[in-house]
Amino acid sequence: MRIFFSGIGGTGIGPLALIAKQAGYEVSGSDKQNSQYIEYLKDHGIPDIYIGQTTENITKHHQAKHIDWYVYSSAVEKENPNHPELIYVDQNNIKRSKRDELLNYILEEKKLDLLAVAGTHGKTTTTAMLIYLLKSLATPLSYSVGAKITFGEMGHFTPDAKLFALEADEFDRNFLSFSPYMAIISGISYDHHEIYPTQESYNQAFVDFLSQSQFKMIWQSDLDRLSIETDSSYTILDDNDPNIAKINLPGLVNKRDAWLVCVAVSKLIGKDPSLLGTVMGKFPGVSRRMEQITDNLYSDYAHTTDKIIGAIDIAQEIANNKQSQLVVIYEPLTNRRMHHTIKDHYNIFEGVNKLYWVPSYLAREDPNQHVLSPDELIAQISPTAQSKAESAIFDDNLKNKIIQHLQNGDTVLALSGGGGGSLDEWLREKLSVISRST
Repeated sequence: MRIFFSGIGGTGIGPLALIAKQAGYEVSGSDKQNSQYIEYLKDHGIPDIYIGQTTENITKHHQAKHIDWYVYSSAVEKENPNHPELIYVDQNNIKRSKRDELLNYILEEKKLDLLAVAGTHGKTTTTAMLIYLLKSLATPLSYSVGAKITFGEMGHFTPDAKLFALEADEFDRNFLSFSPYMAIISGISYDHHEIYPTQESYNQAFVDFLSQSQFKMIWQSDLDRLSIETDSSYTILDDNDPNIAKINLPGLVNKRDAWLVCVAVSKLIGKDPSLLGTVMGKFPGVSRRMEQITDNLYSDYAHTTDKIIGAIDIAQEIANNKQSQLVVIYEPLTNRRMHHTIKDHYNIFEGVNKLYWVPSYLAREDPNQHVLSPDELIAQISPTAQSKAESAIFDDNLKNKIIQHLQNGDTVLALSGGGGGSLDEWLREKLSVISRST
């Protein structure tokens, strides 16, 4: 079967493309822009990727290699309901679906039990930790995770595996397409306001997700938030469990995610979770999750306020150990999210020594919504945070300021929510310059 993935450079679609290829399907795809991840996919056996999602490109491809199944990301339809690829596949009677239908097809065909990690924050790191721990225990596993990892590919299919670990995204209600063997909830707050207009509607989606799952792993605080009556299928974790602090990883957020994974895996294979905590202390981390780009320069994908607070907490721990100043460069993920959450940003940057605020990374935006500038956003945070903040753009001025901070020994944290063309990519492009100058 030939499968064409639209938006193949995305963190949800790309890993699924890798899985499909390894499972024996012929894979190709397209994206609107090139990125480091597109090059990653090409290097991992998927060279047939078109940049530019046009009628002409997909027509040539279909004529050369008949497309049996067209899989597209939520962003494709949301950004343009009249997307030329969607129109073409409909006109040519090509089967089309979002990623979830294909993944469910693979799960059923290969008879895999789904371990689904969901949550507002922490699901990428938690999924990566789950993969790391099971691989460390030599448990055969297939998986999909939304970030690069050093101990495997972002998506992988193992022929003799009985388990499939998935980062299950609540955006566009994607995770409700699955009926997991085990649901692992990393943490719940509130996000994706354009999909869930109220906190109650967001919470209800998680209630529904849990009801579709055979076994559930959840923190007591999240259970209280959802007001669910539990039964024997629930494992409820104590937010103040003393074992959390024993895990040798920086930051409370990482320790909590690791302990959640230890308890989940203990239920799967019968090992003592406290013994598994020793293994988790060796977890090497995830790309874009407090990833060190060069000396003293870190990049983190944090884009919800809870994750930003957690990332700053870890960075502050690193800075304190080095007795250095903490500098943050902040690129919000989407203008639409900032319209809903700017009030939640009021005091989260008060503990940093310097804040550079760059324009928001735009994706799936409402064209009728005013794009808030960095200066407009800075004006709505606390006076204490404002006194340390300045707006910036990707130019030599910002680059030189970062170089100066690094030369001074400061700890610099980039909070970058985007992919291609983001703050993270810009920093990596300037990495050699920064490295030579420090």
